[in-house]
Amino acid sequence: MIATYSNARTTLSASRREDGYTKAFNIAFRGGAVMGYMLCSLGVFTLWALLTVYKLFFDDMETLMDCAAGYGLGGSTVAMFGRVGGGIYTKAADVGADLVGKVVAGLEEDDPNNPATIADNVGDNVGDIAGMGSDLFGSFAESTCAALVIAAASVSTKQGESLSDAGWDALIFPISISASGILVCMLCSFFATDLRPVRTQPDIEKVLKLQLVLSAVLMLPVTYGLAVALLPQEFTLESVRPQGHITGTPQKAFACVAMGTIGGMVIGIITEYFTSHTYVPVRELATACKSGAAVNVIFGLALGYRSCIVPVFVLALNIYVAFSLCDLYGIALAALGMLSTLATSLTIDGFGPISDN
Repeated sequence: MIATYSNARTTLSASRREDGYTKAFNIAFRGGAVMGYMLCSLGVFTLWALLTVYKLFFDDMETLMDCAAGYGLGGSTVAMFGRVGGGIYTKAADVGADLVGKVVAGLEEDDPNNPATIADNVGDNVGDIAGMGSDLFGSFAESTCAALVIAAASVSTKQGESLSDAGWDALIFPISISASGILVCMLCSFFATDLRPVRTQPDIEKVLKLQLVLSAVLMLPVTYGLAVALLPQEFTLESVRPQGHITGTPQKAFACVAMGTIGGMVIGIITEYFTSHTYVPVRELATACKSGAAVNVIFGLALGYRSCIVPVFVLALNIYVAFSLCDLYGIALAALGMLSTLATSLTIDGFGPISDN
């Protein structure tokens, strides 16, 4: 509903000659922020409330976290229908509108004389707002529950105490990462709307990139402070290695989260490089399109394969370093590090279809 209202308000604001870019960008950005911050806030609050209620019925932390793992399963179920169903509807409506408008009737993109553009606009909201939100909510729920289950499964040894014995604060360290990420992203959002507003079209891409980078950079000292404050100096974790357990520290846990945060930022920048008209790949593809549809398809497919090279190596490096430091718990923390700036990522995702429509 917010995205639908923001569509018309963005259009009206963009018609102003004096400050059209600034007003239109701020409305679209804040419309996307509603989805981003609401989804992250509800996700964190619901999981915290669920764990608080479970504490009244379970004394064993491992049993408690095993029951809470159903939260991640529920998020994945919603994501499956929302993302897959919404994505298929979006592409069907988009391609159908283009075929009937451009090919059959000879109309321009999103021509008001083409009624199929309404289906295209609705598809953007269904796929990129509802679908994307449910998909990332499922990822957030799964990653958080995985870290909680692994932390609760550890047992105390001579090398150190388990996270369960260290107290409730140490156990819910993964939730604190997501909660602090909401505050950091909220602080960074003022740079886009107030401190460095958009005034021309080229500013849009720069401001959105600044949001992504600034949120990731500011999360690093916040995560370190949380790790030092909540985690014990040394703690034991169950390991899949032959020794059966490993010893973790707040510094190791911070390194795992930092790897995920930086890795997510790098993947976002690489994605922008291969999809933005500002850079070489898209410009080369546009030039290749002049030779025909066959070259367009082949060249575009080749660019898609090339765009996956760096993200795959980044993910492999994250998994290797995180596993070396904190075993499976480290991999779960690295995943949460990637999702720590989820509010900003969802805001940018919501900004796209709102400004497009």
